[in-house]
Amino acid sequence: MSWRVVIISNQAKLDYKMGYLVVRGKETYRILIDEIETLVLENPVVSLTGCLIEVLTQKKVKVIFCDSKRNPTAELIPHHGSHDSTSKIRTQVAWDRDIKAEIWREIISEKIRKQSQFLRFLGKDKESTLLESYIGQVEMMDATNREGHAAKVYFNALFGMDFTRSALNPVNAALNYGYSMILSAFNRDICANGYLTQLGIFHNNMFNHFNLSCDFMEPYRILVDREVYKLQPQQFESDDKHALWKLMDQKVIINETRQTVNNAIKIFTRSVFEAINDADVSELLFFEIEE
Repeated sequence: MSWRVVIISNQAKLDYKMGYLVVRGKETYRILIDEIETLVLENPVVSLTGCLIEVLTQKKVKVIFCDSKRNPTAELIPHHGSHDSTSKIRTQVAWDRDIKAEIWREIISEKIRKQSQFLRFLGKDKESTLLESYIGQVEMMDATNREGHAAKVYFNALFGMDFTRSALNPVNAALNYGYSMILSAFNRDICANGYLTQLGIFHNNMFNHFNLSCDFMEPYRILVDREVYKLQPQQFESDDKHALWKLMDQKVIINETRQTVNNAIKIFTRSVFEAINDADVSELLFFEIEE
């Protein structure tokens, strides 16, 4: 099972040789490709050979490309993630509207529940109790926008009453970086299961190529929030970014087993597809955080 997150920070040429990723820079390194879960190219002057791209795609290694500021800008996603993707896409297009609404209600309720738990853990009992009250108020497709109301209370409790998600500051930069990392993991697993990331349950922005991934990732945002709260970044530089990448190897509890976040995302993604296709929200498998 792949488990490594490999980050290439300096100028290098990457190629493939006998099952290994070969990194040629000031020094030469070899890493067994079967061990790599995610490859992050932080430096835009890194080059890859076509042979390596072919193998990375076949092995379903998540490849993230960063810009000159070391922020994720693109990723490598195979055109065909499953042998029966045509059948699955037809199923996806025909998903029942009512079950999609139920699934979204469960996802948003779980997101708010995790936010409330985190605030309780921090001793912010007043705000935690308020968020708990929102959970029972979530309607189909969150028609009354409990998610939005909860987010305002939640982020103000974490980062101060003057904090807004639209502001340009290191905290938001860290949150956005972490969320993009989680999003890319869901992109990988949705494609691997043979579905389209463009066709969402709730998100339906015509300019968003990852509507479905944005739906699925909502309960997992809390993992980024917790890490950014711990970091309290003042500049948000490389060390902070590398710290965020480590959260993908953190352990959580899902389906009564202890799994890395990467594996939990795989398990949860499959459970959402099963819940939608079987019209049974009880099949959803959410994770729990180890305190």
